[in-house]
Amino acid sequence: MSSQRVHSAQHTVSVTAPAGVVYGLLADAPRWPVLLPDFVHVERVDFDGTEERLRLWHLRHGQVCSALARRVLRPRERRIEFELQDALLPGAPTSGTWSVASDGADRCLLTLRHERPAEPRQTSEALASGVRAELAALREAAERWDRLDELLLSFEESVYVCGAPELVYDFLYRIEDWAELVPDVEWAEVTEDQPGVQTAVLHTCAPETGETLVSEAVRLCFPAAGRIVHKGTVTPDLLAAHYGEWYLEPDATGVRVVSTHQVMLRESAVEAVLGAGALLVDARRHAREWLGRSSTEALVLARWHAESAVRRLR
Repeated sequence: MSSQRVHSAQHTVSVTAPAGVVYGLLADAPRWPVLLPDFVHVERVDFDGTEERLRLWHLRHGQVCSALARRVLRPRERRIEFELQDALLPGAPTSGTWSVASDGADRCLLTLRHERPAEPRQTSEALASGVRAELAALREAAERWDRLDELLLSFEESVYVCGAPELVYDFLYRIEDWAELVPDVEWAEVTEDQPGVQTAVLHTCAPETGETLVSEAVRLCFPAAGRIVHKGTVTPDLLAAHYGEWYLEPDATGVRVVSTHQVMLRESAVEAVLGAGALLVDARRHAREWLGRSSTEALVLARWHAESAVRRLR
């Protein structure tokens, strides 16, 4: 009978942020996609106040991987214990502990202790590099804690459709057709190497300037639930991160279709994009109007697609 070798490791970084802020960032996993580059989507399956189960979608070497994680949150000790409960993230830590220790009023030490299956040396070094990159991303997000209220923007748009939810979902799913249908989309390409996991490249027309903006996103499609989650992997200069969702709420006569957005602004690009003297408040208004107009156009066209099909059948 053979037993699997296990590799244990510990990594610590110093963070210029209060310990409570860093612990809060770790504890609020559903918020990670807008704060941490490699997380596409985090779904909280259940939570009793202390113990939770999460379904994680994560980018590794350009591929979307998924894992179910069990976590125990211990806020008094600022410690989180975790365990991956399936093997869909090969080579990732299988169990471990995040801990945060104060190191002065506005500094702390963030430590990850973890175990994972032992790998060949080259693979092990690559995985260690990945862990260090994740810690660096956490540190970068945490050190913006005093600016997050200005940098983060969340909003939604919605329309009501007197038509079949399946027709609305079909329009939102077939994003490769949007270049012919959505006014600000000039070109679109979609690949779907895994069922329900799309990689989309869009060329869109920038408001006011007419400049072509290139963006890339990963889209997770859940047709049974009437949901499509999207996370930008290449974003326009003004957006450091862009994460959102299309979802459907059917009722007896039709369906409410909602587009949500969570945005992290890139402060260093504000003047370059909007002109000398532009402030974050101007960037917030610009992003809200631009993304809101774009998603509203798509929602209105989804309604037209569904309702015109209904009329043709009558």
